[in-house]
Amino acid sequence: MLLTPIIFFGGKGGVGKTTLATATALRLARAGKRVLLVSTDPAHNLGHIWDAQLSDIPTAVHDHLDVIEIDPARATNDHLRDVGTHMRRFMPERLHREVDRHLELARNSPGTHEAAMLERIAQLVEHRANYAHIVFDTAPSGHTSRLMAMPEIMAAYTDGLLARREKSDRFGAALRGVTSAEKSVSAATLSPVERRNQEIRSTLLQRRHRFEHLRTALTSASTTSFFLVLTADRTPVLETTEFCADLQANGVHVGGVLVNRRTPVSQDEFLAQRRAAEGEALALLAQKLPGQSVVEVPWLPYEVSTPQALEALAECLPQSS
Repeated sequence: MLLTPIIFFGGKGGVGKTTLATATALRLARAGKRVLLVSTDPAHNLGHIWDAQLSDIPTAVHDHLDVIEIDPARATNDHLRDVGTHMRRFMPERLHREVDRHLELARNSPGTHEAAMLERIAQLVEHRANYAHIVFDTAPSGHTSRLMAMPEIMAAYTDGLLARREKSDRFGAALRGVTSAEKSVSAATLSPVERRNQEIRSTLLQRRHRFEHLRTALTSASTTSFFLVLTADRTPVLETTEFCADLQANGVHVGGVLVNRRTPVSQDEFLAQRRAAEGEALALLAQKLPGQSVVEVPWLPYEVSTPQALEALAECLPQSS
């Protein structure tokens, strides 16, 4: 497993993304690397594993290891608050209540939650200098697939807003008879309308830079790896195949496939039959994803729900590099 500075674990619900993401983060931390482990899944489990009250603020749970559980409601509130602050600055005061009304309607609109989560992920990626690795434990594959597509969508949307803003500025300048020479005056001599237009443009450029930075990070094989987690069954194999295609279509580097809870070789008839059925599923996986690195993680005889159990699971993972 080539562990890049940014690591995602994703897949179908219930296949063990959280345990493998946490075991990987713990192994890196034990090697002396400073690691931030982030859960983007609304159904958080990291707090239960570490027996800690976690939040959107990094909490130290082990030497060199901090953990964040992104709160979807808080992320949405923060996102809408920031949007509202900018909108009110650019709108007449008489329209401020209308801005509030539209933002409240947007709270439950499709895409708002994803946009808020994306904003928070972008912030973490943008300010990752304090950590050697950020490990993301993601929500089930459908939700994460949409999230991985959003940097491109948001960048394109912001570009559209900038284009309309520039067109509007040029039209306004033409109406006011402003020449190119007159445009180069200092900010102190700008009219209130011109200052507002500059602020709007600056805000849009900052947002475009943030999403471009995230998109660049996600599509760089030397920066980001996405590990697909599944169990050795036909349905997870087929869903993983589709998920992999979605990620690659969005330029995300798939670092490998982790087959979790692999049944051990045994003389027991039931276990032998189970392992044979898994072998058929893995043959299908190799057919669907040729050339993809596949790591089999053994089915352990105990529940992996404590730091001690995670340390044992970490020993089962390939040596990180």
